[in-house]
Amino acid sequence: MSNDLLSYLLNNQTIRVYEAQTMPFSNQTISHFALADSLLADVGQTRQPVLHIWPTQELVILGMADTKLPHFGEALSVFQSYGYDYIVRNSGGLAVVGDEGVLNFSLIIPDKKEGRLPINTAYDLMLQLVQEMFREYSGMVEAYEISDSYCPGDYDLSVNGQKIAGISQRRVKNGLAIMIYISVNGDQTKRASMIKEFYEQGLQGESVKWTFPDIDPSVMTTVEKAFKMQLTVEKVVSLLKETLEEKGAALSEGVYTETIRDEYDTNFTKMIKRNRQMLGDYVQEEVLK
Repeated sequence: MSNDLLSYLLNNQTIRVYEAQTMPFSNQTISHFALADSLLADVGQTRQPVLHIWPTQELVILGMADTKLPHFGEALSVFQSYGYDYIVRNSGGLAVVGDEGVLNFSLIIPDKKEGRLPINTAYDLMLQLVQEMFREYSGMVEAYEISDSYCPGDYDLSVNGQKIAGISQRRVKNGLAIMIYISVNGDQTKRASMIKEFYEQGLQGESVKWTFPDIDPSVMTTVEKAFKMQLTVEKVVSLLKETLEEKGAALSEGVYTETIRDEYDTNFTKMIKRNRQMLGDYVQEEVLK
């Protein structure tokens, strides 16, 4: 199974595709996260897999641990100086950057009859998917921690030692979301430098019980630079869909059922409440509308 995990899990499956441009919600920040949780719950009930694709405008997506920085308010001013908004997501991990050159997507799958995928197997599934997407390009996509990148983890994806993507997971009863951001094009040095400044301003040399990365912007790059090929987010989305179909999946446009919409309303309210609680006086109300 491990040699072709994608085919094993996706063959003869119909994957419902939900994309930002078809989303019937006006908010383009909080909505993505509220919808993601709604789709995860729906997959757990319907047992039908989902592909959720959501690029963003200039947005820093903070983990809850980031709010523990001793000089958090001063740190947030860094984002404003770069022209980026910010929110706190409803999961672990640390800050990542989204903008028009970064692709975010989640593959949301139901548990198999024989049980749920082990954590590392789920990560391997996303690794294989990305490797297949870029198999025609020069350079191997590998997975290991790039400790001085932003939001480092065991399954950082890299090409020639430079990080291009990060993966995370979120699980509910009977459902699993494997989530990834891929830096497709744009100024990755600027993105990494911004997060580096955020932590420097947030810590100001103080020791804390939480671990934050000492970021070296040179260890991160974009897919475009790594493969020395002009690439767009739209092209990478096409590669993603083509790869899933090659592995035996059929793609269909996702329907926003009444169940998904009801779940969305609940999750949207939760996300707003969480951001107001975590950010306090620093909440950007215009981002939550």
